[in-house]
Amino acid sequence: MIDMTNSNEKWHIETLLAQAGNRTDDVKTGAISAPIYLSTAYRHAGLGQSTGFDYPREAQPTRGVLEATLAQMEHGVAAYALTSGMAAIQLVFTLFHSGDKIIISDDLYGGSYRFFDLLHDHYHLTFAVWDGQDQSELAALIDAHTVALWLETPSNPTMKLIDLKKTAATTHAHHIKLIVDNTFYTPLIQKPLDLGADIVVHSATKYLAGHNDILAGAVVAKNQADAKQLEFNLVTTGAVLDPFDAWLLLRSLKTLPLRLHQHETNAQALVKFLTANQYVERVLYPGRGGMISFYLATGTDVDQFLQALKVVSFAESLGGVESLVTVPAVQTHADLSPEQRAAKGITANLLRLSVGIENVVDLQADLQQALEKAQK
Repeated sequence: MIDMTNSNEKWHIETLLAQAGNRTDDVKTGAISAPIYLSTAYRHAGLGQSTGFDYPREAQPTRGVLEATLAQMEHGVAAYALTSGMAAIQLVFTLFHSGDKIIISDDLYGGSYRFFDLLHDHYHLTFAVWDGQDQSELAALIDAHTVALWLETPSNPTMKLIDLKKTAATTHAHHIKLIVDNTFYTPLIQKPLDLGADIVVHSATKYLAGHNDILAGAVVAKNQADAKQLEFNLVTTGAVLDPFDAWLLLRSLKTLPLRLHQHETNAQALVKFLTANQYVERVLYPGRGGMISFYLATGTDVDQFLQALKVVSFAESLGGVESLVTVPAVQTHADLSPEQRAAKGITANLLRLSVGIENVVDLQADLQQALEKAQK
């Protein structure tokens, strides 16, 4: 682990990210861009002598710079870079044991549900569902076996918001962990650890990477006890991010503030456009960020709409510079039963739009022409 926590703790996040990796190689070369270290073996001068790098599953120079940056972004004591967002979720759940109970918010990424079903069926963890709003209902769900609350805010795909300060007060009063998936908002909009969360998770594939070309995940811990256990479990299980992807992700973070500003500016303009559009029934937007969900009006053919798009791509991801549209009912949340999807409002005409950084006039024109062609 590379310690960067003291040298620039007063910097604004834009400066932190632009400078990420700079001055980490001053002794050797003075390189502004952090080098990529590909070696899987490290020479020791003698018995008991180490540079701090012994085997890359334990620590790796390029990944270490990235992890130090991720920890600073979220104001955590340590961060861990993994091979995917699901690997990050799996790492967090290595903290729990058979018989433990985890409360989850009622609108989550579909892959999380699939993983939780696996844990329930094969590893005997139990789960309870909370609507994310009523704190008294949350308290009532907590019993002697409850160890954590897992939530997303905004939620995927219905964009529900949860008050993290109030929720943290409830979880801490009952001595359980609060774990937040911060993929949609990123630390530029929301820092869950500052609001009382204990652990933050990211699918770094999304906004942190931002170019639809890196698969990665991140876990950030608020306290040393959790960090120590997470590090031990990660070294044991081994799903660490490789050096080249770590370097690419570090480079991507440098432009995150610029990208996210454009994502959000475009999204807010498209919310107004879609809300006023006769072919759109309802728009869901949490007020910040670049993610929008909307229901197509009756009489609009979903497949024809998708096929008519020329700028926006029909694809199953989010957070990249290119605008993408997803149909949660048949993509991200296909593993849920029809009854479960209906209860969450995930209907056949619900679309999730990841707004890119293109010119918003082109995005509006593309959506409009596709909507018009999709009328039955």
